[in-house]
Amino acid sequence: MSDLTALLPDGREFDFWEREPAFTQTLHVDCGAPSASDDNDGSADAPLKTVNRAATLATPGTRVLIHAGLYRECVRPVRGGTDPVHIISYEAFGDGPVVIRASEEVRDFRPSTGWRLGFPGNGPSAEGVRIWAHELDPDIFRGYNPFCAVNILHDRLFIEYDKTDMTPYLNRRGCVFCDGKPLAQVALYRQLAEAEGTYWVEANGQTVHFRLPGDDSPEGHLIELTVREQCFAPKEPFLSYIRVKGLVCEHAATGAPVPQRGSISCGRGHHWVIEDCAVNWSNAVAIDVGNECWHHDIPEGQIIGSNVVRGCKIRDAGVCGIAGLFAEHMLIEDNVIEGTGWQRMELSWEAGAIKLHNSVDGLIRRNIFRNTLRADHLWLDCGNENTRITSNLFLNGINQREAIFIECTKEGVNLIDNNIIWNVEGRFDPAKIPVEPGSSGWYKLREDESVNGYGVYCEGTDRLIVAHNLIGLCRHSGYYAKPVGFRMGGWQRGGTSRRAKILNNIFYDCGEAAIVFPTIDNVSEGNLYLCMQGGYLRVMYPEPETCLDLPTWQEFNGFDQTGQRAWFGLSLDEDALTLQSVERRDSPYDVPGMPGRLKLPGRMNALKGVPTVACVPGDYHGKARAGENTLPGPFADWTDAISLK
Repeated sequence: MSDLTALLPDGREFDFWEREPAFTQTLHVDCGAPSASDDNDGSADAPLKTVNRAATLATPGTRVLIHAGLYRECVRPVRGGTDPVHIISYEAFGDGPVVIRASEEVRDFRPSTGWRLGFPGNGPSAEGVRIWAHELDPDIFRGYNPFCAVNILHDRLFIEYDKTDMTPYLNRRGCVFCDGKPLAQVALYRQLAEAEGTYWVEANGQTVHFRLPGDDSPEGHLIELTVREQCFAPKEPFLSYIRVKGLVCEHAATGAPVPQRGSISCGRGHHWVIEDCAVNWSNAVAIDVGNECWHHDIPEGQIIGSNVVRGCKIRDAGVCGIAGLFAEHMLIEDNVIEGTGWQRMELSWEAGAIKLHNSVDGLIRRNIFRNTLRADHLWLDCGNENTRITSNLFLNGINQREAIFIECTKEGVNLIDNNIIWNVEGRFDPAKIPVEPGSSGWYKLREDESVNGYGVYCEGTDRLIVAHNLIGLCRHSGYYAKPVGFRMGGWQRGGTSRRAKILNNIFYDCGEAAIVFPTIDNVSEGNLYLCMQGGYLRVMYPEPETCLDLPTWQEFNGFDQTGQRAWFGLSLDEDALTLQSVERRDSPYDVPGMPGRLKLPGRMNALKGVPTVACVPGDYHGKARAGENTLPGPFADWTDAISLK
């Protein structure tokens, strides 16, 4: 049987290009071996000292085996492979963690003097506050001092300065780590008195002042400062057929995109495999896989994309976990991406656990997105065609406007299926939520700055299929779309957000609505509305806006003739990653006995089957859906505790 999770929206199977490599040379790198030297030949008995020396020797068909240890360098591949069989592979040997770190340990500290923590009679007390200073050694930077450079890079034209706090954009890229944990940067010296675990950089970027947790002394602690932009990145663009496997890359002082420059970078090359790696605490971008930015010339015939990111753990990327521009034929599978967005730079418009532009023939499957802060879990920006997003778990969007954002896509079909989207908090300013006296707010259905929190959000995206997903606990709505006409000029990126197909999903306990259509020119069928109350189905045009429940949705729009309502709970165990249905003891509209009066099923096995969707023959686990009818949602069978792994 074919892999049902690998079928693209047009019915073709994703083009898996990888082949078993035929290695003709093996180089060993072992920084901890007494005999290691970059003058050695790289044999097992005479290993090299640095990965960069191996990179100068590696030719197509070379496997670089890196032994356990801490490598403080940025690996610069000199050349790539020639085809899937003759790749160059940089991989962990397997005798322990291989850590490539963009920071250096520092040991010279002095008490910080000469700066005010406050003015007399004003500000926090300095009593007990212990601040230390370290003067940076210019020799460790080698042309790139992240403590001199601010986060925001050269393309700043799209930032809406009036809508965002510019402080994180103007903070320095350099980070300070104490025992592996980052300190928080403050903008003014006196703010060091307000919180422990903070640091401040002098204007010239030559001295760092820091305050440790508990006002401790730095002696006895590992203090590290970032000194390099990246951990693994070719200097020359377009190197291809390179594999990076099993490496741990940490502390990269990357800047906010664009350009998209990650801790691990494909350097605009194609046919890379980034596999089983960990990328921790990248200041901005963890991995970049595309053309880096839209300002580059692209040579005629140059391939962009065809890269694989598989089985990686990407933790605490400041702005973006995986970034790719013009990245076609991408395979992103089986990754865990968590803690993205702590820099709070979402209005740089490049923030997300994954942010791809112009994704064509892509497959994004079986990833776990967790605790993304003030950024999307997944953002496909403009010009996406024949891309499938399937069998992913999107968990906890903290201050997040939407979990999945499909933007300005008006050609071809894209498919979002068999995913679980759970807990989208919304991004808003609570102070801007108007106080509506009496019933004056009941009739206001239009989006404003105080109302958001969407499972799937579309701007100007046509022909999108959203099928067999579970979308639950969204502050506003499970699916929300609006047209974008003003972008039809120039690159003609506008769209109408019509001809969407919302099929066989479960919408669970969303705060405002399950579905918000911009027009009636869409399709909704076979969906289960679970613990949804009021006018949870909406059509915004033609005016007046309509706010409906399932019976009126069926009667007046002809939608969801096989749709259902039910009243039972869902419980998701975030540690065990299991899902089960549970009885709810409350009642719709706080009216006792209402589920019985409305004849709402109280358990999953009481639901009716709905017609299968041809383009979604399998479920969340890749199991085939048997027969002409199936359950709504991402599972072909519903058991007591379903594994989400």
